[in-house]
This record gives sequence, C-alpha cells and structure tokens, in this order.
Amino acid sequence: MPSLSTLVLYVIAATLVLVAPGPAVLYVVSQGIRHGSRAAVTAVLGVHAGTLVQVAAAVLGLSWLLLNSSLAFMVVKYVGAAYLIYLGVKALLSRTKAMEDPAAEAKTSRRLLGEGFLVNLLNPKLALFFLAFLPQFVDPSRGAPALQITVFGLIFVLLGLCTDGAYALLAGVIGPWLRGRSRVLRGERYVVGTTFIGLGLFAALTPSTQRHN
Repeated sequence: MPSLSTLVLYVIAATLVLVAPGPAVLYVVSQGIRHGSRAAVTAVLGVHAGTLVQVAAAVLGLSWLLLNSSLAFMVVKYVGAAYLIYLGVKALLSRTKAMEDPAAEAKTSRRLLGEGFLVNLLNPKLALFFLAFLPQFVDPSRGAPALQITVFGLIFVLLGLCTDGAYALLAGVIGPWLRGRSRVLRGERYVVGTTFIGLGLFAALTPSTQRHN
C-alpha cells in the first residue's frame, strides 16, 4: 500500500485536477441549473461511473492500447468530441421556457446517469491522464503496482464525487434564481452550448501526442 505521505500528496494533486472546470463539471452544473440539485447529483453519479470504467481500463492496461494504437485513440477521440458537440447543440436548441420550469423538460434518472457516464467514458484524455498521472505515485517496493493504481483510482473517484457533488449542490441552489430570469437563463444556455461545442472541436482538432506504432 502507498505511504501516508504519498497518499496526502496524491489527494492534494488529484483535488486540484478535479476542481478545474472541464466537460464533467460543465455537464453537472448545467443540469443543476436547469433541473435542480437532485438531477445534478444523479449526473455526478453517472460521470463517476464512467470514471470507474476508466480506472478499470488503466488497471487492466487498456489505457496502454490508447497510448500505443493510433486507430483506437482516434476512434475514442472523435466519438468523444462528437458527443461533446452534440451536448452543445442540444443545449443551444433547448427552449428557454422549458428551462424556466424544470418539470416541463424533466430528465429521467436513467437519462442523467447515461449522459454523465458517456461524458467521462468517451474522454480519451482522461484515460491517458490516468496512464501518465497514477504511475507517478506508485512505489513497486510497497506492493503490486496494479493494486496501488486501483487504490489511487478509487480515491480519485471518491474525491470526484465530493468535488462534483459540491458543484451540483451549488448549481442547484442558484438554479431557481436563474430560472426566474429568462435573459440570464438564455445567456447560460448559450455559454454552456458554445463551451461544449468548443471543447468538442478542441478535442477533435488537437494533435494526438500518443506514440504511434
């Protein structure tokens, strides 16, 4: 098992990574503003179910495939980028009237879980992040590397549930205030939509940095 000092350093580093806004945070916050804290927390559970799959992939070595196979990386990269663009277009096309009344366009828990799950599952940079980030804290002299990576990955998920959960609750609190102001709500819709589209285009157009076979 990792030493206490290593765990403390890892928790600090992982928390700094998690609090930085990205696709997952953006998705969670948008759901909290539109549908309330409960919907946002459900989205958080979906997001980190996707993270769990990424952790399992890192432990099983599937992330290595993304690093070394141009085809595998490009497929996941473009599918993930397309999904972010889809979320952005959907946000731009959503009706302000429906957003003012959460019940008018309520999402089922299954849909929230599914969308959140795909946000992190279809993120190849998260897989490569785990591949590059987690091994920095692994000490082979303290046990099996796979077990240590599993521990670090589970800690990352738990921290993510906490940080994204905080974003979810905050968005749920300010959501009712925003829903009573249609002009602000329209602005939120355009900001969220264009940001998702921008993230998708950035992901698609950014040159790959993994090693080619």
